[in-house]
Amino acid sequence: MRRKTSSWIHQLDGPQPVEVVMKKSVRATRFSLRVSNRDGTVSLTMPHWAPEGEALAFLHARRDWLMGHLQNRPTAQRPVIGAVIPIEGVPHPIIAGSGRSAKLVDGCLSVADDPRLPIRVAAFLKTRANARLHTASEYYANKLGRQFSKLTLRDTKSRWGSCSAQGHLMYSWRLIMAPPEVLDYVAAHEVAHLAEMNHGPKFWAHCAALCPEYQRHRAWLKTHGNEILAWRFESLPTG
Repeated sequence: MRRKTSSWIHQLDGPQPVEVVMKKSVRATRFSLRVSNRDGTVSLTMPHWAPEGEALAFLHARRDWLMGHLQNRPTAQRPVIGAVIPIEGVPHPIIAGSGRSAKLVDGCLSVADDPRLPIRVAAFLKTRANARLHTASEYYANKLGRQFSKLTLRDTKSRWGSCSAQGHLMYSWRLIMAPPEVLDYVAAHEVAHLAEMNHGPKFWAHCAALCPEYQRHRAWLKTHGNEILAWRFESLPTG
């Protein structure tokens, strides 16, 4: 079966090198350079028939435009030995350890230094997020006098959580990187939807009753959310 897309990484050199995800697509009819509004990821999509040289010329011709868009974006972060990652709002240095799972040791995140390091760190965060979000959701659901049907975690870019008409709660596991009170606010927000499936005055009244300081925590996400989304836990595609 013919692949519809193929991709690889090109590093745009300069004082601040930029990784660009180069993508070939049978659907593309022209070159398209984009910067993600959420995590600052740069991608260049090109027609499948286009020579790589033409794509690189297109990229370099738009270097100034690209750098201007990246100035106020959070820098992409990767979990590597020596990096400092936030866990429940507290910075934790990543140190070399042993074993198949990442674990907290004296205020540091200890993890085996091998190619699976990012996956192990993500697994640690997901496990911790699952426990914290279940606890918070159950607490607020009991307080509201409602029940949710199930809870799942995803790595979403467009929303921190959601609540379906069937009472299914979904959260971004990256919330475990935010301060605990911010995670609690998102849980309260989604649980409030069990009573009101909208963002009208009644919904916000429920939200305020569950989390009186919700506006402050909501503002934190708007200001710092992109910093959490800038962390990359999977290997980027290669040729």
